[in-house]
Amino acid sequence: MTRFFERPGPRWFNIPAHRPFAEDLARGLYEALADDGPEALSDALVLLPTRRGARAVADAFVRAAGGRAVLPPQMRPLGDLEAGEPPFEPGDLALDLPAAIDPLRRRFELTRLVAGHWRLLPGRELTASAALELADALGAFLDSLQIEEAEAGEKLAGLVEADLAEHWRVSREFLETALTEWPRRLAELGLVDVSERRVRLLRRLADVWASRPPQGVLVAAGSTGTAPATADLLAVIAAAPRGAVVVPGLDDSLAESAWREVDEQHPQGALRRLLARTGIDRKHVEVWPAALAHQTQGRWRRRVINEALRPPRATADWLHAIEQLRAEADAEGLDPIAEGLKGLSLVSARAEEEAATVAALLLREALETPEKTAALVTPDQVLARRVTAKLARWGVVPDSSAGEPLAGCRCGVLAGLVARAAVDPLAPVTLLALLKHPYVRLGLDGDDLARRRDVLERHGLRGARPWTWAGLRARLAEKGRGLDALPLVDRLEDLLSALQAACAEGPVAEAARAVTAAMEALAAGADGSTGELWAGHGGEAMSRLLAGLIHETGGVPPVSARGFADLLSRLMEGESVRAGGATHPRLRILGAIEARLVRADRLVVAGLEEGVWPRGAPLDPFLSRPMRRTLGLPPPERRVGLSAHDFAQAACAAEVILLHSERREGQPAVKSRWLWRLETLARGAAVEIPGRPEALAWARALDAPDDYRPARRPAPCPPVEARPRELFVTRVETLTRDPYAVWARDILNLRPLERPDEPVEARARGTAIHAAFERFALDHPRDLPPDAAAIFEAMYVEELEKAGMPREALARESALAREAAAWVAELEARRRADGRAIHVEKTGRLAIRVDGHEVVLGAKADRIEADPQGYGHILDYKTGRAPSQKVVDAGFSPQLTLTAAILAHGGFDAIGPLVPGELVYLEVTGRRPAGREEVRAGVGESAEAAERALDGARRLLARYFRPDQPYVSRTAPQFVKTYASDYDHLARVFEWSTSGEEGEA
Repeated sequence: MTRFFERPGPRWFNIPAHRPFAEDLARGLYEALADDGPEALSDALVLLPTRRGARAVADAFVRAAGGRAVLPPQMRPLGDLEAGEPPFEPGDLALDLPAAIDPLRRRFELTRLVAGHWRLLPGRELTASAALELADALGAFLDSLQIEEAEAGEKLAGLVEADLAEHWRVSREFLETALTEWPRRLAELGLVDVSERRVRLLRRLADVWASRPPQGVLVAAGSTGTAPATADLLAVIAAAPRGAVVVPGLDDSLAESAWREVDEQHPQGALRRLLARTGIDRKHVEVWPAALAHQTQGRWRRRVINEALRPPRATADWLHAIEQLRAEADAEGLDPIAEGLKGLSLVSARAEEEAATVAALLLREALETPEKTAALVTPDQVLARRVTAKLARWGVVPDSSAGEPLAGCRCGVLAGLVARAAVDPLAPVTLLALLKHPYVRLGLDGDDLARRRDVLERHGLRGARPWTWAGLRARLAEKGRGLDALPLVDRLEDLLSALQAACAEGPVAEAARAVTAAMEALAAGADGSTGELWAGHGGEAMSRLLAGLIHETGGVPPVSARGFADLLSRLMEGESVRAGGATHPRLRILGAIEARLVRADRLVVAGLEEGVWPRGAPLDPFLSRPMRRTLGLPPPERRVGLSAHDFAQAACAAEVILLHSERREGQPAVKSRWLWRLETLARGAAVEIPGRPEALAWARALDAPDDYRPARRPAPCPPVEARPRELFVTRVETLTRDPYAVWARDILNLRPLERPDEPVEARARGTAIHAAFERFALDHPRDLPPDAAAIFEAMYVEELEKAGMPREALARESALAREAAAWVAELEARRRADGRAIHVEKTGRLAIRVDGHEVVLGAKADRIEADPQGYGHILDYKTGRAPSQKVVDAGFSPQLTLTAAILAHGGFDAIGPLVPGELVYLEVTGRRPAGREEVRAGVGESAEAAERALDGARRLLARYFRPDQPYVSRTAPQFVKTYASDYDHLARVFEWSTSGEEGEA
């Protein structure tokens, strides 16, 4: 049989989409060269698109040789050239070519160029992060020019001013400058862009091989020749004496009329452009010999996928195409659509999390079959990482090409935390995250650091945030037990204050130095070493990034601490780190491009939503579509066509599960256009794409309880002797609404732990109004000063600061305080007009007998006014809504009425017994109206209300002294939405209240 390189040239071959590309390529080369001796195969040269593809083909040669030792051909990546690598180097190809600029340095150099020449609107400032974003867009523009070998200078100048909006004119002027300044800067550095160097190498190689063709076997495989230089090199290789080009997935069955309609977005678009540029007719592309022997296996899948993705204008012929397919299959006695869909299934998950679980389960299931391989194919790196995490529950680590962002590595996390600490050194959450980072030692051993950190967290950083280091020390000293954390606070203050000062508005390099120094100081152990800080892939990548920021950012706009944190975050998100370590040999996670050459026994093709696969066209801040067309640059839709080709290649595998999410990021998702077209074709043929309901069932059952029974409403029943004998009136109120909270707090003695940086606005307002009223009454017990409003306002604002009111909220609160103070001054003048005595923050107690038990009722009255007539008026301050009259009358808010009963029975020793007068809630908001008096009982009715409340309290307490009376959660369901308890999570209120028990008492 004639070997492939003995056929007359040029030699163009195709491995159909339904065939495993790497295996067929390796088998074809092995069969053609094995009989010429062991050196024949090793002398051959194979050019592949990527390094990962080269590794896949190398593995395939081992399988092609039946496991025998074999020297594979020399395999080189066309799309990832490195200096010193044949056939490009050594030799004279690159002797006069400068070295390529480092990608990170290029980003910073382009950022400097943008900062120096980008013209903003008046009054606008270009930040370092915005300059980096524009620099990345400029880099993409320059790459596109270099790859397409387009001359943009004269064309840019020829764009008509009148045809452009103002912002496009600004872009054009900047690009004209950049096209002059960037080559000049590269020449100064003695470097060249990676894309330009690659194109020049490919051109030189094509020229050398055209004039002196290699005499050995030369094969270029897997490339679609999207770059002109690559396409021209492929033409030279195909014409070489023993050369050949093997393209992936050319559709030789598409009707000629439909072939002519193939556009940028079609899967065959890139191959059509390649054949047109090289002057090859599609019918002259032969099937690769190793694939030809198996061409009928799976061909109906390939036909179905290609028909589903035919050009939009040709879809009117879908019914005709289906009929034609069935006519072709008559001889075989089968339905080609049903046959094509065998081995292909579709799963629609509810959301991304469920999709990741389904993918992980399908991959894990494949491993149950010996020697079976499986791969996830998706362009969605977030989904890929989720699947990797879910596989970890079975101890399976896939070989993933996605890696993880530098921001997610330990060293990257620490760098991000340090950068944020420079913005706000006393932010409690950031401080705790730093102190709990596994690399942080602060010169202490692990146990000592953990002990001091726990003390600092418990007594210094939980609750309202401290605003100064002195305030944090004072809080720790006040707590007493917090003194152990003071040395740790001293170290943190020295380190973070220096960091904050160094990261103030200034050069990026200075901020990077400060962050680096802070990271090393934080990581320093007792012996001064930084441990694993810079170790591993993540540490190495982070050190390179920080070194680049220190040495390569001259001319980048100065940054504030916040600006540097944003810049560093953006840079880290753009860097991926390969995890390394041992991976499962039969499990891979691949990007869409890598899946062209790599095939597995089972493919899970995921991320099939619009905006994910395919991605939307990227936004170009410099060029509109007409401008790109004028400059000879490809339209954004070309990427869609390449993605479509990758999808078609993957979907033609023997066993494929197409995975789609119905929702993404909480929003409804739209199915990928390719999936939609495939479903439409199947429905038109009255065939349904098979599902995998068992995979969805597995995913939903994986973490579901075997026998789900919602928790019942808790009703603990402690022994009588454990039940409280002293209750404040506020606890009696809690007992009427939520007895479970009384059980948790007053019997079990459970106290809620405040969160770090607890929002304190509402609490601070309440604390401040009580303190201001108390101070004002104590300082001015009788006569009011002429500037009473100003004095109260100053007291209120001062107390707000003491209570931890955030600084950004104080400006608003100061305005409200002014309004509130005016209302309070008028209130005080009116209520003191009869000379009554003012008593504030007094505590009273009253012992009562309840079924043979003595119980002490306590009350702390915000304010009691004793008037000359012998009445005691009780006032309670509220900064929110006061309880309604209906609630008070029903006994659900007995605070004022029980306080009145204690007063009437002489429970306030400093005041003596008084006849209850008005029971008033004072709502103080500072809004309109600034305050309001809500009288719940007047003179003459409050005494009776007080006695009713006291009788009600006796009956309530008597019930809870019965041994069989439980402390039930939420006995007043009408307050479920308005009343929140610190113990709702412990009582599992959400669970039992949604299971039908809401109305039960």
